[in-house]
Amino acid sequence: MLKVLRYVLSIVTFLFASYGLITKNFEFNYIMIFLLGLTMLIMGLEEFRKERKMYGWLMVVVFLFSLFVAIQGFLLN
Repeated sequence: MLKVLRYVLSIVTFLFASYGLITKNFEFNYIMIFLLGLTMLIMGLEEFRKERKMYGWLMVVVFLFSLFVAIQGFLLN
């Protein structure tokens, strides 16, 4: 389940990034950062399941930072 969700989030994030690069329209950048953060959260949960807690916590911290950046981008947009 987590693997499928990670792949779906990665593809959607890649599509948002590609859209921004092709059209030079970066208005949806905060959505892309939020989706990338969710991907990191899913990867962190997978690391916790593999008993690698250090990498898991690192991914969760990256998720929290990207969530902060995405919220800040949403409020300033």
